[in-house]
Amino acid sequence: MKLPLRPPSLLLLAALAACAGPAATDPSDPFEATNRQVLEFNESVDRAVIRPLAEAYRDAVPAPVRTGIRNAVNNLNEPVILANNLLQLRFLDAGHTLMRFYLNSTVGLLGVLDIATPAGIERRTGDFGQTLAAYGVPDGPFLMLPLFGPTNLRDAIGDGVDSAANPVGLLSGHVLRPVAGQLFGAGRGALGGLTLRTDNLETLDALRAESLDFYARLRSVVQQRRDAQLGRSSDRGEGLVTLDDPGAGPGGDAPGGAAAAIAPGPAERALTGQGPGPGVVEITRGWAQEVLRRADPAAPR
Repeated sequence: MKLPLRPPSLLLLAALAACAGPAATDPSDPFEATNRQVLEFNESVDRAVIRPLAEAYRDAVPAPVRTGIRNAVNNLNEPVILANNLLQLRFLDAGHTLMRFYLNSTVGLLGVLDIATPAGIERRTGDFGQTLAAYGVPDGPFLMLPLFGPTNLRDAIGDGVDSAANPVGLLSGHVLRPVAGQLFGAGRGALGGLTLRTDNLETLDALRAESLDFYARLRSVVQQRRDAQLGRSSDRGEGLVTLDDPGAGPGGDAPGGAAAAIAPGPAERALTGQGPGPGVVEITRGWAQEVLRRADPAAPR
């Protein structure tokens, strides 16, 4: 004989149902209801503060200067990539990253000029979330973090480790006073975030305009892009294409390229090899390729 539910039991069931929220539409996203609320918060902050700042930054700062700032911010992250390449035993990639950091920090004027890429030393990937994945740590649930945006549990932990253990940040904390070092790290992160938002103004607008469910589409493309970074096959959908600098020409410079915007002087011609004799880039390319051939005997000669 079934006993009728007492009022306290009914209240308990109602409370549990309220906590559970709507059923998740993706097994990797058990906190979808909360994540959607966080996305709404992020969108409101973006509309009120971040997007206007990004638009003002793009309007006020010339494209070549934005490119230089982006290069410098990326260069400050090269030690993190190097450390994670080593942790993943990717020694050839670590050699690439070390050469990039050295060349761009010296000849490239503290990373403002990207000398390494034209020399054939492309930027490698490497973060602690990727390192954890290489050692078999699963993704964990999908998360939408306030202000930081979409990620998963493993990568959120990895981002925290990368931020805390960034050699540039640790060194600045020793050289400068602790408070100054913290301000330097916060400024570097804020500038990187502003640069990233500026680079993706049109990309996110298009993604939002073409989506029936912006949250689900954003989750899909972020997960698919991360799968590609980790070398995993994915059937989640299209990847998110990040623009280098909307409105800029090839290489992220002014429309038509830096050469079209500014007539190259002797220094520019020397760096690009347009002047008499081999340029710095040509010399560096030959040196870098020889080092890589020695490090990888299987590489074509």
